[in-house]
Amino acid sequence: MKFLKFLVAAAMAAALPAAAQKTFSAAGFYELSGSGRETYSFNAGWRYFKGDAADAAQADFNDESWEVVCLPHTVELAPAEASGGRTYQGVAWYRKHFTLGKDLEGKKVSLYFEAVMGRCKVYVNGKPVREHLGGYLPFCIDLTGLGVAAGERCVVAVMADNSNDKTYPPGKPQYALDFTYHGGIYRDVYLAATSPLHITDPNHADRVAGGGVFVQYGDVTRRQAAVSVATDVVNEDSRPQRFTVETLLRDENGAVAAKAATTISLKAGEQRQVRQAISLKNPRLWLPEAPYLYSLQSSIVAGGKAVDGVVTRVGVRKVEMRGRDGLYINGEPYAEKLIGVNRHQDYAYVGNAMPNSQHWRDAKKLKEAGVNVIRVAHYPQDPSFMDACDELGMFVIVATPGWQFWPKGDTVFPQRVYADIRSMVRRDRNHPCLLMWEPILNETQFPLDFSLKALQAVREEQPGCFSAADLKSSGVRDNYDVIYGWPKDTAETDKPVFTREFGDNPDDWYAHNAIHRASRSWGERPQVLQALHLAKSYGEMCGAPRQFLGGAMWHSFDHQRGYHPDPFWGGFMDAFRQPKYSYYAYKSQQKEPMVFIAHEITPFSDADVTVFAGGCDSVRLIRYGRDTLTQKVERHPNGGIPNPPVVFRDAYNFYDMRLIPYVRKKWEEVYFIAEGIAGGKVVAREKKMPSRRSTRLQLRLDNEGQPLTADGADFIPVIAEVIDDLGNVRRLAKEDILFSVEGEGEIIGGSSIGANPRAVEFGSAPVLVRSTLTPGKITLTARALLEGENTPKPAAIAWESVAPKMKAVYSETPGKRTAAAARSGEAGGGAPRRQLTDEERQRALLEVERQQTTFGEKFVK
Repeated sequence: MKFLKFLVAAAMAAALPAAAQKTFSAAGFYELSGSGRETYSFNAGWRYFKGDAADAAQADFNDESWEVVCLPHTVELAPAEASGGRTYQGVAWYRKHFTLGKDLEGKKVSLYFEAVMGRCKVYVNGKPVREHLGGYLPFCIDLTGLGVAAGERCVVAVMADNSNDKTYPPGKPQYALDFTYHGGIYRDVYLAATSPLHITDPNHADRVAGGGVFVQYGDVTRRQAAVSVATDVVNEDSRPQRFTVETLLRDENGAVAAKAATTISLKAGEQRQVRQAISLKNPRLWLPEAPYLYSLQSSIVAGGKAVDGVVTRVGVRKVEMRGRDGLYINGEPYAEKLIGVNRHQDYAYVGNAMPNSQHWRDAKKLKEAGVNVIRVAHYPQDPSFMDACDELGMFVIVATPGWQFWPKGDTVFPQRVYADIRSMVRRDRNHPCLLMWEPILNETQFPLDFSLKALQAVREEQPGCFSAADLKSSGVRDNYDVIYGWPKDTAETDKPVFTREFGDNPDDWYAHNAIHRASRSWGERPQVLQALHLAKSYGEMCGAPRQFLGGAMWHSFDHQRGYHPDPFWGGFMDAFRQPKYSYYAYKSQQKEPMVFIAHEITPFSDADVTVFAGGCDSVRLIRYGRDTLTQKVERHPNGGIPNPPVVFRDAYNFYDMRLIPYVRKKWEEVYFIAEGIAGGKVVAREKKMPSRRSTRLQLRLDNEGQPLTADGADFIPVIAEVIDDLGNVRRLAKEDILFSVEGEGEIIGGSSIGANPRAVEFGSAPVLVRSTLTPGKITLTARALLEGENTPKPAAIAWESVAPKMKAVYSETPGKRTAAAARSGEAGGGAPRRQLTDEERQRALLEVERQQTTFGEKFVK
């Protein structure tokens, strides 16, 4: 009874208020209320089967025994460390039964798939309607054109196959790949209903530099901005239509800042791009430091009323690459170096199937670390991530899918690459966060003809844009706008130079041992070494002339790989986005004052005490309340890292420290205080105490202020930490934490993938809690798997999920998953997976080593 009372009290004390939901683009646009266009979530209520199933495409196929799931969805939950081919590759089936509402009578209805991994085939009422190749770009299905009518039952079946396939990009088999082909319908699906007279989808329209809404900028200054808007409209009615394209540019308060209107006529079946010029006076300009966004409202008005309309979020900005003068934004030299990270899109357990909220949280964490540029690796990423970078202020380099693979003599593969390039440009061209394109295949030896045609495709689709490629690649030096290289390469070219991947330093491309690759679970010493190495690598990106734009660290988050049994542990956060010391080393390079003590004061901690300090002239370290050490932040006079780490040599000795609690009985006096000093004043302060014994658990939501949306797929990471009486995290704790949930949530993963119970690593154990389709209270409890009189006390936390903003179309609801059902969706079951022979493995890795030696000069010299 006492235990129950504790849980109830803890849950009530920890209950958290719901936060405001973020709004993301859907089917390529934001919603314009009252426009006549309706967009619905099509994510809920899919029947799912892992494996192939004969006749599963047929409308009358019996799928009642299949599990009901919500999208985004991964074919199989995997351990947090699932590299080396442990993930499922093969066929999976999805089927959805639904009825179009009567209110959609007379509408043109389409399905918009943001992405399906690999080769997919779509069937509507048993009829094959689309095959799509590649796992990173969108496609549409015209339901109205297929005869699907309002009020009628319909079934959509999707076969998704993430098997190795050399016929489309990326092309490289997973066993030789530096990332992983997590499978499934892993991004959102939407149902869009428009008038027959409507604004097109740019990829469905398939017109060069056309389709949808295309925004470009002429001269942009603080006084005036020239904005060009091209709106592509099609009349699919049986009669000619006369209408007006109304364009309103609204500021963040909703006031109209500029507008245009054009009246035209279209014959039945005719399609036309309407171009409008807008002059915006005294614009609020978009910069990474001040990412101001306008809402561009595009409406089709016929017969005095709106029949279609969309919103495009835009940032008024103009990027220029001026050779040796470097980067200019809005006509002014950009003073900051672009220093950021690369990003793969996978996450612990769920692979690529991250909800929009988690993409936003990723972007938020990167922004808080001081990142101002992100190179996506090595494919276009979720639209919500691009939305987040627009809002938060980070430039993005968008790459076409590809990595170390070129099939010699294959004439079809290049054409599919060109199609991917055009698709990604049409999808992302309006994002203010877009810095430049990477239309070539990463670290790949391709012919000159391909290099030039890839560049041509980008320039045709978005005139005036910029493209980057490696200096060592064919045709790049003379034709591309930005060169991937190192600061020293500014002597080899007059063009701007950017380092696409810095910081990684493996001993070779077989073993992959490296100081930079440190699992958070390894504890303090490896994390300190990784952070100091990162600081040195970061410094090499600074101090170069303006021609050198900056660089992106490899890599932001730990991620899974196909060609190595270990994950890539070089992220400054782990696969759950828990920070390592290197995250704070990165964060300390900002101007805002901060200090972070990279030391845990344990019996095994280093003698040196490392402090990362931002915005400070010096750092004062106070030991045990009485000893004071002060060191300057030693900046290099000719550039280098803005805020070098401050290392207090031989500042800690466990034997000296233990005399205080053991002899003097003053354990509360054992602590470090780091004070950052600027202009003679303390501007930042941190106190750190050693943890004593493990007394209890504590839970916290790692949601960056975002609520859990009750859509059946959204999730929130919750971090359980082992703490002492004063709340200090016990970094050396060894516990297995068992989680349980009540209310409108469920835990993602079970024991077979190490998700629940979860082993404590470096003091914490994360768990993912997924919403149901019903908003309501959720209570999560954490306790030690094996409890005793002196084991850590349990903890509970409660919060509310909120209803989605978007309406949804579904007829089936996932039930609560039993433990057996949960295990069936996890890795590890079924027949053993094939392993490579020694000869196959050696051949694949020799090819990787050859490519990495040519292109992968990532290490610090």
